[in-house]
Amino acid sequence: MSVAISVKNVIKKYDNGKITIIPGLSVDIKNGEFFTLLGPSGCGKTTLLRMIAGFNSIEEGNILFEDQVINDIPAHKRNIGMVFQNYAIFPHLTVQQNVEYGLKLRKLPKDEIQKKTAAIMKVVKIDNYKERLPEKLSGGQQQRVALARAIVIRPSVLLMDEPLSNLDAKLRVDMRTAIRDIQRDVGITTVYVTHDQEEALAISDRIAVMKEGVIQQVGKPRDIYTRPANGFVSSFIGHSNFFKGTIQLKSTEKCIMFKNGYSIPMDNLVDDVFDGQNVIISVRPEEFSIAESGLEARISKSTFLGQYINYEVTFQRDITMDESLTCEFVQDLGHTSKFYDIQEKVYLAPKRDKINVFTDDGEQSLIKGVIKFG
Repeated sequence: MSVAISVKNVIKKYDNGKITIIPGLSVDIKNGEFFTLLGPSGCGKTTLLRMIAGFNSIEEGNILFEDQVINDIPAHKRNIGMVFQNYAIFPHLTVQQNVEYGLKLRKLPKDEIQKKTAAIMKVVKIDNYKERLPEKLSGGQQQRVALARAIVIRPSVLLMDEPLSNLDAKLRVDMRTAIRDIQRDVGITTVYVTHDQEEALAISDRIAVMKEGVIQQVGKPRDIYTRPANGFVSSFIGHSNFFKGTIQLKSTEKCIMFKNGYSIPMDNLVDDVFDGQNVIISVRPEEFSIAESGLEARISKSTFLGQYINYEVTFQRDITMDESLTCEFVQDLGHTSKFYDIQEKVYLAPKRDKINVFTDDGEQSLIKGVIKFG
């Protein structure tokens, strides 16, 4: 039976306590949801996954499956399924023998093993390969075998550590869809580790974005993308252009002003902003529109990508947070008939309902209603 997972103030240290990898992390994972730990290499996401699995010790705090603390329960008694980056399937066993391996360890009756194995191979779409050895399978097929072996035992939790990183780009897209569909079919609580933001956005019910062992934001993919809690989340999830700016208060109206004097009224800033406050303004490439006035820029690079064109543009000095002065905007070819040449001047107007604004240290959103732990 699937379970909810609660991680409460867990701490992980290495090197006899000298190095703290996770400095007191808490998160709740709902029963049956697909929950993704996302972040750059070294952020602690795999360490946290291995703590849930029982492969890593916990220095402080508790991990619970429903109401049961599992800190001292050995990994093999936690009723988890694990899918690794390198598949870890047995090369000398056929597909069917690999899938039924966990059931045999549980000493189930032979007819029950056959029934459960056949059913899960059909769900994962490897029933036609049941007599093959792994060396005769593609990477995607091997990953399906690993997935089937992990879930045939009906674990309480399915843990997946970068399971698609060894596959080519197209196969990754195909397999992430397959994994999501299978997870929905079996309804198992799944914790998935990846550094691939697109992958996380495509398959997750909720995402926890991590940095240096600390969760920066938890939420649904759309919420994290459109309303990031801080500058790190904004830059790590998708691409963002960052500009220097200040808050302007005009009687009852609040505005953000860019360094070139371009001002945009904002009706969704938090109440405690003050006049002259320095801020960071975040605008994604698709959140610009061509206008008669706005941020003056020159086209420096154009990349045709079929459905849209990605432009790299150069701004006037001291406008962007990036010293190179370059940013990106996207032109959707379904909504335009005008194309721009290298060195052509354009005015870009950010769409004000899409703009994100952060404190000048990038640590906090100044947009109303942004939820850090949703």
